[in-house]
Amino acid sequence: MTRPFLLGLTGSIGMGKSTTAAMFAAEGVPVWDADAAVHRLYAKGGAAVPAITAICPEAVVDGVVDRTRLKAWIATEPNALARIEAAVHPLVAADRAAFIAAAGSARLVVLDIPLLFETGAETWLDATLVVTAPAEIQRARVLARPGMTEAQLATILARQMPDAEKRARATHVIETRSLDQTRAAVRNLIAELRESHA
Repeated sequence: MTRPFLLGLTGSIGMGKSTTAAMFAAEGVPVWDADAAVHRLYAKGGAAVPAITAICPEAVVDGVVDRTRLKAWIATEPNALARIEAAVHPLVAADRAAFIAAAGSARLVVLDIPLLFETGAETWLDATLVVTAPAEIQRARVLARPGMTEAQLATILARQMPDAEKRARATHVIETRSLDQTRAAVRNLIAELRESHA
């Protein structure tokens, strides 16, 4: 059985990545979400709970990884993030592999990966898609979120690869100015990929 075509989806904060992922799902394309996988792994009975317990016991409360406590520990411990990633990344990869295997006869699978280029995921993906929007639209969307401040946005953007660099490295780019425009672009891309990889 041939495996599905793997399209990696990414985009900076406020660019419409989650909305675009939902549009692929609405068109019947299986969508794997890296953040959701981590949430499953950190939940009660999740595969990452024993690993995090071994590294940072105070971050586990009632059998669930408390992400707030974990972030606080990462902020104080220099090599904390590297240790967590070493424990959790293989579990995320296993979750992803299981999802792809379960996709069955699907010809296209979308993998929603926030730090796609930062983690080198483009090396094993068949193609990459970056969602983008003008900076003023991005800023307005993010600042509309509850509790978000200019300072928080600046911190987040400083940690993310610049949008221009992501676009330059992407196989495909979709601009998310409006829902209708984005949906049309998603449908066109699905048709194009299915046709070229039939």
